[in-house]
Amino acid sequence: MKTPDNQTGQKIGKKLLKAALAVQRNEVTEYLVYTRLAKMCKNPHNAEVLRSVGKDELAHSLYWKEQTGVETKPNQLKAFCTILSTRIFGLTFTLKQMEKNEGAAQKIYEKLIEHFPGAKKIRDDEEAHEKELLNMLDEELLKYVGSIVLGLNDALVELTGALAGFTLALGKTKLISLAGLVTGISAAFSMAASDYLAERSENNPRAGKSALYTGMAYIITVVFLILPFLLLDNPFLALAITLTAAVLIIFLFTYYISTAKDLNFTRRFLEMILISLGVAALSFGVGYVLKNVLDV
Repeated sequence: MKTPDNQTGQKIGKKLLKAALAVQRNEVTEYLVYTRLAKMCKNPHNAEVLRSVGKDELAHSLYWKEQTGVETKPNQLKAFCTILSTRIFGLTFTLKQMEKNEGAAQKIYEKLIEHFPGAKKIRDDEEAHEKELLNMLDEELLKYVGSIVLGLNDALVELTGALAGFTLALGKTKLISLAGLVTGISAAFSMAASDYLAERSENNPRAGKSALYTGMAYIITVVFLILPFLLLDNPFLALAITLTAAVLIIFLFTYYISTAKDLNFTRRFLEMILISLGVAALSFGVGYVLKNVLDV
């Protein structure tokens, strides 16, 4: 004898069947993802939570298989991209991204619940998963995100401004890159030392690591911003590429932080863009004035 859900499934139209197959494939794909993430996870508690959630996702996919009568295969490309994202950006960022995608899945479930009563329990399980996953998140990178922001923001603001000023005052890319490297590397050491002293004054046992993250973020940003001046002969073209690179760095990092920390992306992005490019424009003007005043 067929269950009520199966009887209902016989009567549904093509649109509902398509929606049911979509969530079925999504569930089996997430089972694959959570299982692989569990194997990658070094934290035993986090790994166990991921395995548990993965088993639930498998059970959900089997429920939908009973309703649709079709066996779906996981989306291997989506699973690969999710795992790759975890390796590059960390578990927190990836799970937050998956959580955002769950919002769209929840809307589909709302439509399916009317025809598939068992879908309500699955939707409730998904909501419980979100809370469980968010509670387990504890990544080292996010503990030092303040230090990374400090190094990156200072490098973007100070160096884009300095390079803009050097471009007009010095005129030659080799001189600009030399001045920029000396300025950037010195500022990176200074910023790291300041961060270390500030953290030590608050008796933070991780002061050394905090300073390391600050300095590394600064130096990496310096390399990206200086690179156009090392490769090109036209200083104004190099400056244009540097400013474009600065915007890209701001976009990527702001998106990462906004996703991982549930912050407003648009406001933070515009704020950083206005400050960095505003300082660059001001420094460019200062360089122009000094070049004419000193008759260089």
